[in-house]
Amino acid sequence: MTDYLSLNRANWDDRAAAHAASVDYDVARLVSGERRLSDVVEFDVPRLGDIDGLDVVHLQCHIGTDTLSLARLGATVVGLDLSPESLAQARRIADEAGLTVDFVESEVYAAPTALGGRTFDLVYTGIGALCWLPSIERWAATVAALLRPGGRLFIREGHPMLWSMGESETAVQVEYPYFEQSEPLVFTDGGTYVETDHQFTANTTVEWNHGLGEIVTALLDHGFAITALVEHDSAPWCALPGQMVADDRGEWRLSDRPQRLAATYTLQARKT
Repeated sequence: MTDYLSLNRANWDDRAAAHAASVDYDVARLVSGERRLSDVVEFDVPRLGDIDGLDVVHLQCHIGTDTLSLARLGATVVGLDLSPESLAQARRIADEAGLTVDFVESEVYAAPTALGGRTFDLVYTGIGALCWLPSIERWAATVAALLRPGGRLFIREGHPMLWSMGESETAVQVEYPYFEQSEPLVFTDGGTYVETDHQFTANTTVEWNHGLGEIVTALLDHGFAITALVEHDSAPWCALPGQMVADDRGEWRLSDRPQRLAATYTLQARKT
């Protein structure tokens, strides 16, 4: 298999500072408290519910803006990510916001070891996480290992239907596998999903899609009860440039008949 961890880590390391400086993340307003929560967590709150006092681990936390937001909702939060440069930004942002958040460097599958066997009330995973993992079954096993009995998984993620789409500016078209494949998709792209003039040098990524049924089945096989599954016609970034428009909450959906595309989903499950 391609050395996906090294390639993807280098890609995220290269982009961390530019993401933290971008208008899209709007870190300054988040740090100052002018914005209490990131847009992603703000969208999640009605389904996430009251997490005050819970022990939470945020997997694949990147620069920690969503992690910070979970802490502001009263949780004791650990953020975990494979990119040391992303975590450096996350620590800086949390410090500037005056919040105590632990950040741990680790790839997802090694999280139980990296966290010393610690278990949590809630595993939270945000947008754009699962596509970096080769096996959804191993992910489900990892989440199970991180949760206490009765603990909960909360994930809002790009829909596998969206991840299978090509980036045509004129048509919605399926180009990539919907189902998990043993061979990864390898992309070379000098850009990123935020507005920036920065010139990047680590531009190769290694990715996989995972069908919604595969995700649900993996969780069921590892002792979870699915408690909620909601599909959304919007995503918090312009996933298909030229074809999507933003609403006043910063959610993007197809400008033409948005009901055609499941862009994201929210899944909740409880460890039995």
